Amino acid sequence: MSVKKELTCVRCPNGCTITVELDENGKILVDAEGKLAIGKEVACKMGDEWAKQEIENPMRTIASSIPVENGDSLMVSVRTDRPIPLAKIFAVMDEIRKKTLKAPIVINDVIIANPAGCDTDIIATRDVAKAG
Repeated sequence: MSVKKELTCVRCPNGCTITVELDENGKILVDAEGKLAIGKEVACKMGDEWAKQEIENPMRTIASSIPVENGDSLMVSVRTDRPIPLAKIFAVMDEIRKKTLKAPIVINDVIIANPAGCDTDIIATRDVAKAG
């Protein structure tokens, strides 16, 4: 018995509604339907790739902030430098929440390497100078 699942593709600004048919194990049975046609008969390949990845191994990026001591700002914004598995978001956020930094901080500084065992780093997205 198969199940149909409806997704909204985020690979480009079109936001196509894509329907995928899954088998009882959650594997995609057929190519995704509903992709925007680029030409008369050529459908967008990004939708197929994105739907497959979203069903089999959904990935996300994280943006957050971390408190800073002795800085010209109380917080520094941070983000993952690569997407991480959706299932790891809470573990990565736990590591971010436990962190406090001391100024100065430079944009792109690695704040946490490989949080929760993920193949990503948490990096600063702005400079924070030392206060005073």
